[in-house]
Amino acid sequence: MSGEVAVLVVDDQELVRGGLRRILRRRDGFVVTECADGDEVPAALTTGRPDVVLMDLRMKRIGGIDATRMLRAKDGAPPVLVLTTFDDDQLLSGALRAGAAGFILKDSPAEDLIRAVRTVAGGGAWLDPAVTGRVLAAYRTVRPVRTKDSPLVELTAREYEVLELIGRGRVNTEIARELGISEVTVKSHVGHIFGKLELRDRAAAIVFAFDHGVVSPGESTV
Repeated sequence: MSGEVAVLVVDDQELVRGGLRRILRRRDGFVVTECADGDEVPAALTTGRPDVVLMDLRMKRIGGIDATRMLRAKDGAPPVLVLTTFDDDQLLSGALRAGAAGFILKDSPAEDLIRAVRTVAGGGAWLDPAVTGRVLAAYRTVRPVRTKDSPLVELTAREYEVLELIGRGRVNTEIARELGISEVTVKSHVGHIFGKLELRDRAAAIVFAFDHGVVSPGESTV
């Protein structure tokens, strides 16, 4: 995603918000507004139009999972990128179920945070590879078995290729380039994949790809 990106930062620690402001600078194309807790998100959305919400999970009044669930229930709501630490596996799995488009570690390099924010703001998903395997283990209770009844059999060969690249964290422009097809065609394949597999968004598609063996947790998703 190019151009200016409006980011709503939701975190109850001033030091964290300050650090994020220093990374997501206006001169680099970001406009940052802030909330100190999940219950402040609705008001912040009425006063601004963020392209992406950068959401902490552990807050004092309303945590990130509930705040994400309430936000994503609204039509036209911006995508949510969750901020996490290494010990938040169970919470992260809940955030994915609530509709988050991905997650990134709080101590990630600034370059990764910038890429993640731009990716999610542009409609993509971002699952930090440092914790993806553990989070997916927490996300699922029983790993689906690939059989002739698997929903994967509904996909064409090209749709399977697109799903694999989504699982590796590629956005549509990258998929188009790697497969040698147009971005319009990629969008069409993505729509068919979501419909056939009954997927909500790209984060759900990434989880599906891991769960059904299309990609493995050890493989990069960025």
